[in-house]
Amino acid sequence: MTAKAKKALALEIIERLKKEYPDADCTLDYNQAWKLLVSVRLAAQCTDARVNVVVQGLYEKYPSVAALAAADVDDIEAIVKPCGLGHSKARDISACMKILNDKYDGNVPDDFDKLLELPGVGRKSANLIMGDVFKKPAIVTDTHCIRLVNRMGLVDNIKEPKKVEMELWKIIPPEEGSDFCHRLVCHGREVCTARTKPYCSRCCLSDICKKNI
Repeated sequence: MTAKAKKALALEIIERLKKEYPDADCTLDYNQAWKLLVSVRLAAQCTDARVNVVVQGLYEKYPSVAALAAADVDDIEAIVKPCGLGHSKARDISACMKILNDKYDGNVPDDFDKLLELPGVGRKSANLIMGDVFKKPAIVTDTHCIRLVNRMGLVDNIKEPKKVEMELWKIIPPEEGSDFCHRLVCHGREVCTARTKPYCSRCCLSDICKKNI
């Protein structure tokens, strides 16, 4: 498929998903940027629903960047252990909060490259922060996004997250990227599933999808 054809397909998919999931948003609960940063790290190999429960206890004990930066790593680990990979996640969260506290006056930087310098923050997390918190162009290539854009034919059998992101930047309007990725998550959970056969019969994209399943 030509780049022009992929752009046209992408625009059609965006519009249909808007109608299907008009209120799609990040499913991690947060009311401050640093809390999303913590939740994104905890969400690795863990459901958002479980993260949303676990962080309640974390924030009760450590209600600010400064408090979490001063916390003992073992104490953080004891709270976040239900999310899995407790030791490495606690270590990253502690180190990240220390940098925010010492270098950024407790704030989360609104610069993509500075976000990538924070412990435990990769491209996916940085894009999520940029899009959801700062409302800047972002493409979050999580597992749903990668699976769906390959199935739809927007990318051609590319599984490496950064490569998928780079391909999508070419065809997705920058202002649509963040919401598009949230809608892919909704569609991936409800219709174009990973662990069962996709429910193509009730998919709003069935007539234009390449169905690379």
